[in-house]
Order: sequence, then C-alpha cells, then structure tokens
Amino acid sequence: MATWRPDGPEIDRRGVLRAAPALALALALPQSAASEEGLPLLHGVAMHGVPALKPGFDKLPYVRADAPKGGRLVYGWLGGFDTLNPYAYKGAQAQGLRGFVYESLLARSYDEPFSLYGLVAETVGLPDERDFIVFHLDPRARFSDGERVTPDDVVFTFELLRDHGHPTFRSNYRRVKGVTVEDERTVRFDLSGSEDRELPMILGLMPVLAAHATDVASFEETTFKPLVGTGPYVISAVEPGRSVTFRRDPDYWAAGLPVNRGLNNFDEIRYDYYRDGNAMFEAFKKGLIDVRPEGDATRWTSGYDTPAVRRGDILLESFKSGLPWGMNAFVFNTRKPVFSDVRVREALGFLFDYEWVDRNMFASATLRTQSYYEGSELSSQGRPADARERELLAPFPGVVRDDILEGRWSASRTDGTGRDREKLRQALDLLSAAGWSAKNGELRRDADGEPMRFEIMVSTKEQERLSLAYVRGLERAGIRATVRLADSIQAFRRMQTYDFDMILYNWVSSLSPGAEQKKYWSVAAADTPGERNYMGVKQPAVDAMIAALLVARERPDFVSAVRALDRVLLSGFYVVPLFHVKEQWIARWKTVERPETTPLYGPALETWWRAPSSAG
Repeated sequence: MATWRPDGPEIDRRGVLRAAPALALALALPQSAASEEGLPLLHGVAMHGVPALKPGFDKLPYVRADAPKGGRLVYGWLGGFDTLNPYAYKGAQAQGLRGFVYESLLARSYDEPFSLYGLVAETVGLPDERDFIVFHLDPRARFSDGERVTPDDVVFTFELLRDHGHPTFRSNYRRVKGVTVEDERTVRFDLSGSEDRELPMILGLMPVLAAHATDVASFEETTFKPLVGTGPYVISAVEPGRSVTFRRDPDYWAAGLPVNRGLNNFDEIRYDYYRDGNAMFEAFKKGLIDVRPEGDATRWTSGYDTPAVRRGDILLESFKSGLPWGMNAFVFNTRKPVFSDVRVREALGFLFDYEWVDRNMFASATLRTQSYYEGSELSSQGRPADARERELLAPFPGVVRDDILEGRWSASRTDGTGRDREKLRQALDLLSAAGWSAKNGELRRDADGEPMRFEIMVSTKEQERLSLAYVRGLERAGIRATVRLADSIQAFRRMQTYDFDMILYNWVSSLSPGAEQKKYWSVAAADTPGERNYMGVKQPAVDAMIAALLVARERPDFVSAVRALDRVLLSGFYVVPLFHVKEQWIARWKTVERPETTPLYGPALETWWRAPSSAG
C-alpha cells in the first residue's frame, strides 16, 4: 500500500512499505459455506481475533467508493533503480511494483493492525491451530496477459521464491512443510511444525506470478523486463534509473471486488527519480510532482512559503496515525571490533546532541525516538515491565538493564549548546572503562594505541548534514569519524553485505510486528546477506522474544512479548536513536483530491484521485 512514512521505505500496497484466541471461525462466514475439510470458507483472516469487516462488506472503510477515475499522478522518489523484479536479491528495485503490477493472494486492510481479505484467493480455510491453510482461488482471477490464474501458478510462485527469491522469501517459505494442489481452484499449504501463527498471514501476502511467462533461469538477475502479474496496472514505459510509468489496465479482473472499490483511480502513475533532495523539492514546487510526503521538519516549517501555497494551489496537511514510528537511528555495525563493546556504543550515544540538532536543524519540530516501537502500546518506554515480560526475560538474567526493565531509561538529553561538558564526561568515563583513553587530543585503545576511527556511510545530502553534526560531537572526545556520501545503489549493495561501519537507517514498524522481526534482529539474520539486521546483533534473548510474539494467542501476551523485545534491544545500545516528526506531513497540488477518512496506518494514496476538472 502506498502508505507514507517520512524517510521510510515504501510499504507495499498489498502487503508488508507493519491476540485473542485464533479465528472465531463460526463468525467469519455462514456455517453452510464450508470446505471439503470441514472448515468454514473465510472471507478474511486476522492475526489476532477476527477481521473487523463482516462477510458481504462493500468497501474498505477509508475509501470513497465512487471516486472519479482518470488523469495522471506523478510521484518523486529519491535515488535510482536497476531492476523491475522486486522479488529477487540483486538490484535496487523500482518503486510501486508490488501492488500496482503484482498483487497478493489476499488484500490487506490498512484500517486494522493486520487483517487480510479475499483477492486472488476468494476464500481461505484455516484451523485454530494454524498448522495448515487452504486458499480457494477466485475463478475470475486473470494475469495481465489474459491467462487464468491456476493453483499451479500459486505453487510455481511459492517454489520460485523459496528457491530463487530474496532471502526474506527463502527463509519464510522454507518453513512450509509442503504444498499440494487439491483441485482446479484450491491450494493447501502444510505448516505443521512451524510453530508460527503468522506464517499463514505471510503466505496470504504472497504474490502470484505467471508460470507460463516467467523464466526461472534468469529470475535472480536484474532486469528491465517486468514479470507478468495480476495487478491493476501494467508498466507502460521505463527510463532506466530515471522513471517508471504504470498504466491502469482497463481489463483488470478484480476492479469490482469490495477490496478494490474506490482504489486505483488514476489512469497513469509515474515515478520520477531524483539524485538530489533539493532538486526533487524544486520539481514539486514547479508542479512536476503532484504529491510530496515531507520528512524534513525545517522545510515543513519554513520551506513552503511559496506563491502556490499562498494561493491555495498547494495544500499542506498533517496526519496522525496509529502506527508506531519505529526506530530511526545511527546504526553501529557490531561486526566491527570498534563497536563490539556495549559500553563504547552507549558512550557514543552521549556524544550526539539531539537538542542542538532539533533546534538548529529542524526548527524544534521533532521528537526524540526512545523505543523501537515508538508511539504505540508496543513501546516499553516509561512503562515498568509487567509480570509476563519478566517471565519471558527470566531465562536471560542481566540481558536487560534495571533502568530499562523498570521503564526509567531515556535517551541522553543535553543542554543543547553543542558542547555539553557533563555528557562528554559521561562518555569518556564509559570509554575509559571499556579500555579507551584520550591522549594528545585523540582517543586510543589502551591495549595497542590504535585510534578510534570509523566511517559513517550516507546516501542523501540530508543524512550527510546530520552526520556531520554528529561528527563534531565525536571530535570533542578525540574520535575521528568521516562521512562518506555514496549513491543510492552503491549504498544499497554495501548495506546488503554489511560492508559499512555506521549507517543511518529507519526500521519502520506496524501494529502487528511478526516474522519480519527475524529479518531485523535474529541471530540467523546477522550472518545472512540481504537481511536487515544491520547492527549484527546476536543475542539469544532477542530470538526468544521474537518466538514468544509469534506464538502469542492473546493480545496482552503479544504486547508483553514485543515490549520485552524492545527492552532487550534498547539494553544492547545497538543504535544511537535519532528522532521522528510529530505528525505525517504531506503537501499536494489541489488538483489531487482524497477521501475524508484516513486509515489507521496513515494516508493511503491509492485511494486518492485526480480532480475531474483537471483529469483531462
């Protein structure tokens, strides 16, 4: 879904851009509708509890069902791309592919923490134990070339992504025990032994690719030839690295489904790529870009004083969502010896002067991030651990610091001068305890006299500016840090192989964190290229907390497991937390209109439309 988070990656339109007893099956569909295995045929499934929308719903609650169709929408995107295959490991993928061109078996509602409804799969069968899931395909489902979607295509896609897809797909799908075609509309996945209650949901978010039009031998290579999908758009034009244009498919098979009413309103959608953020902003002001999510607080508070804004041609809007803000931070690569000691990592956090940065660079319009699940009930910030959290953490004594366990910890706060002597003293004391001393103005390791030096890799001018401010704080402790500005594709490749000392990264989160947490923090992910355990954390307690949240049936148990995970990560000081903006900000030309209702996850741009008077 085109749900916008400032400075965050794209969130897929149809899937993961984020517990009561398992499904109350009798409530989902009438008992008369049952599969051959005796399970009710469900119109939707939820990670915890039952879906909010009842059988027979006519639309998603945040759309305008009769939204006008037509016109073009132009997005701006910072960076570049070198592949149109979003499912393979190699290359930087173009934006918008997942959801526009490739859609999943089930469609996600972004007004609920994690609920899925029928799309390519019309109905599903799922037992309380979640040890298998059955997908019943919609007989109307078609690929963009007109061919019918079959169970064989589902099995083909599953095996293709399991064996040749991005590591995320490989690790998830290899936990499936088996897959069988039951009949001409039905596919059954055996999940016995996985002990992962989210795995059926993950499979529901699987795309369906055309077996008759997909070359397995070249699947893992970068390509500017799109795959054949089932989505509402097809790619009509590509300028490698510069733009991608999507054209709405007039024969899209699912246009009339309840999950699609009021969606996909533009005849054409184009992503234009920019190497420089300032150039992209100027393009927006000139009308070359229609909609702009804004993550720069200084620009939001002072940069939009333009004639178009004063005339009312550009509208500035602030949105509040129920989403966690996630963790935006400087990230230590603990695979590097210089960052292997937790005391060193904590000390370097004292040298980042957030208060100075917020006032001088962002017009005091940001808030300090204090949790990996900031801004939601999942955050441990300011909350003492409950009995369930303490029970989960008991096998790992000492892993969580007392102040973090009791909810007393907060990120370092300075006097805002840029030269806080007390924070410098605290940092040097910790560094001394870790075996580092300042000698002749340079911090050196006591054991061998090696100076502390490292590189901060960035991919945007904004990141560079922020990093240089941090470097000035590090210099006060005798630490020699340099900032390296890499282009987006080079930075992406280095991040995939963990070839960096420090980076800036924003882990976005949902209200239902699940198996993706393994990609972010697990022991296995630390040594698997292409995952997002950029800090290289290898902490068994982290894996245990992830396991606990994945098997939780009751919402309170789930929340406790996530908060316990938050406390373990915070105690490791794997990052220097940065900040988040106070609201979601979007600027749009008034020729683009939107529904009155904003979903739980924030603005959903695929529900917007071109004003009829300007759609020409």
